[in-house]
Amino acid sequence: MHTDDFDIIDDQQGEEQEHTPPSPGEIAPDDKLIGTGHVTELTGKYKDWFLDYASYVILERAVPHLNDGLKPVQRRILHAMRQIEDGRFNKVANIIGQTMQYHPHGDASIGDALVQLGQKNMLIDTQGNWGNILTGDGAAASRYIEARLSKFALEVVFNPRTTTWKLSYDGRNKEPVTLPVKFPLLLAQGVEGIAVGLASKILPHNFNELIDASIAILQGKPFELHPDFPTGGLADVSRYNDGIRGGVVRIRAKISKIDRKALVITEVPFGQTTTSLIDSILKANDKGKIKIRKIDDNTAGNVEIVVHLLPNTDPDITIDALYAFTDCEVPVSPNACVISNEKPVFIGVSEMLKISANNTLELLRQELQIRLDELGEIWHYSSLEKIFIENELYEPIKQCKTEESILETIDKGLVPYKKLLRHEVVRDDLIRLSVIPIKRISKFSTFKADEHIRQTEAEMEEVKNHLANIVPYAINYYRQIKKKFGNGRERKTEIREFDTIMATEVAVANERLYVNRAEGFIGTGLKKDEYICDCSDIDDILVIRKNCKYQITKVSEKQFVGKEIEFAGVFKKNDERTIYNIIYRDGETGIVYIKRCAVTGLMRDKEYDLAKSEGSRLLYLSVNPNGEAETIRVTLKPRPRVKNLVFDVDFSQTDIKGKASIGNILTRYPVHKIELKEKGTSTLGGIKIWWDPAVQRLNDDGRGELLGEFAEADKILIMTQSGEMRLAGFELSAHFEEDLEVIRKYEPSLVYTLVYFDGEQQHCYIKRFEAEAGDKPVRYYDEHPKSRFMLLSGNDYPRLEIRFGGKHKKHAPEIIDVAEFIAVKGYKARGKRLSNFEIAGVKELEPIRFKEKLPESPESIPEELETAEETQAISDKKTVVPPESGSKGEQMSLF
Repeated sequence: MHTDDFDIIDDQQGEEQEHTPPSPGEIAPDDKLIGTGHVTELTGKYKDWFLDYASYVILERAVPHLNDGLKPVQRRILHAMRQIEDGRFNKVANIIGQTMQYHPHGDASIGDALVQLGQKNMLIDTQGNWGNILTGDGAAASRYIEARLSKFALEVVFNPRTTTWKLSYDGRNKEPVTLPVKFPLLLAQGVEGIAVGLASKILPHNFNELIDASIAILQGKPFELHPDFPTGGLADVSRYNDGIRGGVVRIRAKISKIDRKALVITEVPFGQTTTSLIDSILKANDKGKIKIRKIDDNTAGNVEIVVHLLPNTDPDITIDALYAFTDCEVPVSPNACVISNEKPVFIGVSEMLKISANNTLELLRQELQIRLDELGEIWHYSSLEKIFIENELYEPIKQCKTEESILETIDKGLVPYKKLLRHEVVRDDLIRLSVIPIKRISKFSTFKADEHIRQTEAEMEEVKNHLANIVPYAINYYRQIKKKFGNGRERKTEIREFDTIMATEVAVANERLYVNRAEGFIGTGLKKDEYICDCSDIDDILVIRKNCKYQITKVSEKQFVGKEIEFAGVFKKNDERTIYNIIYRDGETGIVYIKRCAVTGLMRDKEYDLAKSEGSRLLYLSVNPNGEAETIRVTLKPRPRVKNLVFDVDFSQTDIKGKASIGNILTRYPVHKIELKEKGTSTLGGIKIWWDPAVQRLNDDGRGELLGEFAEADKILIMTQSGEMRLAGFELSAHFEEDLEVIRKYEPSLVYTLVYFDGEQQHCYIKRFEAEAGDKPVRYYDEHPKSRFMLLSGNDYPRLEIRFGGKHKKHAPEIIDVAEFIAVKGYKARGKRLSNFEIAGVKELEPIRFKEKLPESPESIPEELETAEETQAISDKKTVVPPESGSKGEQMSLF
């Protein structure tokens, strides 16, 4: 071997040098790579090779193409299936083998991609065990399952005449660059792929909604796109951000109450399975976040996970806890990345749909143009054939001896008729005429030939009209696709705004809180000290000490918070109804103050003061969850000239102020003791409750429709379209039925009007009744499977318009006054038949009569509020403390 056989490339010096190769057994230098005939330095090569590898993975493996929405392996699978398509099912193993002609990465990746395509139930018809996306079960081996292209795929995905082709990886076959898909397949199926330094996650959308949005784009109308997941569930898309990076979609399982002892999960979040969901629930139970008795998985064709609760467990709070601590709620972050013009681009789903609609428009235009050219060729040859046979131009060729002379003779014979043709006569036309069989000439029919030409001309005019009106043609194409393939593809995921669940409010109290008041320790590990309450391991604790200092701290096993602890308990953030009644002695002046306040938002582990000065001492404290105001008895220390040493104070006479307020002067003399004389009632009045239909939850912060002001005994009336009626409390954690028709404050005397179709009698009935409901649901119309809800009104004098259908549809609509038509009866009554005719629909009209409101009787007005002057005097009234010795006639105000 000679040195002339090696070319040395030095990247650093950029010139060729002579190099002696290592002798046998000698190790080559570390910085050289020796190959056959060439030695190349590695300097800089890793960078280039990595970029090449990353680009290959991005472009050829993980990220879908914008035009057809397919990854390369998916495109090759569909192309291979089209090559062997004969309408029958093929073994998946055969399809994998066929695809390997185009895909260089082995059978495993092809098989996995094929199963995923089959499970999407759009492009591929499947046969056999293809797994279950609900349970996470895998498909059977490829030799046991079969597949074929769906009718939808055959119609919208393939067209060889509008396809751009390239050579396969080994140069033996042709494969499409992209498939001419005339549908937003990328958005319908969704995609997820991880490349090198890049990822793509496009969520699936609803089939019919995509078609409607595509039509809106072609019509220049606005549209909205929201994800729709094959597993159903609930989705909050308020932060979807058009599918671009930075957006988040929150997805929840659908959970409902069977009764107070069990919940049932009927739909799982996208990306979760029944197995993973149950595992997350069991883990949360083991950690003490939730408390359940057992779980039954009854999933078959549909999801059914039954969660059995422990006795005395609130099912509404448990539902919120499942969302807060398990995979019953998961966030999904979309990242719309696709390949366009041989590079990855990040665009929103709306822009993707616009591009898809425009691509579909262009593909349809190409198909029409190709068809028009084909029809032109058909017309041209049909006309040539007619001229050739009718004028017997085949007769002169009998004397010709060579093929060329035959073609020349035919061409000369056509000269007088060429002006009738639309295209120039070429050699191929002459050859086709020369080989027309004698049998065809003998059976030639001028009438049939003219009819064929007329039909061709008519079709050409139709195609030209479609080309001239390509947008309406494309809109009609979309509508036909929806008509043929849209049935059974209704939205599965319910779009809803989610409320924010505070984990501390729904966490199970899985710890016991103890306190050592003298030494100032608090925690869950002080088992030998004083027990305070149950709490969760994520709660905050409020601690108030006798020196009028207070702070918020996190629950821990043992923590020092300061000596002389007066109060310790679970802190609820932004709780304005828990009122702290306080009496304290000021450290500077010795004056005793009284105050009432709420403790709301605080910074954790920061010390705050209830008093205005150092050295103050807490004399009395009560914590009242609903703003109760008790009456206390104050005993002063004996002093000269102090006669009234004991007096009563009613906290209800003290206004509720901010926690930083000083308060009102109670007394200037030292206090011996303070005792509770009488428990009080709430001074806050009722709680105003709103119903927010967007999240279908109650709230007390003004969102949605005001239901009213609720006292402790008040209830909410719930009436559903399925015919159930019940009373419920106004707890903010409550969950309600999906088919709510009425939710309002319960008024026993209110009369409701119901119109329903009786499945047993096969007629529409109407009835009026008072809502005699309890905590357990009752039915207010029969439970026959064919019975259905039509209308429910709470107006006092409703008016209804009845429209007729069927054989009575020409009958004029009738208007009835319900109060005159039927009397009030019990909710169990069947009611009165609305009409003997077939009813198409019932609509409520504006009432023209209203119930008169009786004026308030004078007896109902308190005496002290009868005049404005007296009202003002009462509002200015002071709470009086008995005068003390040395202040004859002097009164001490609490204000």
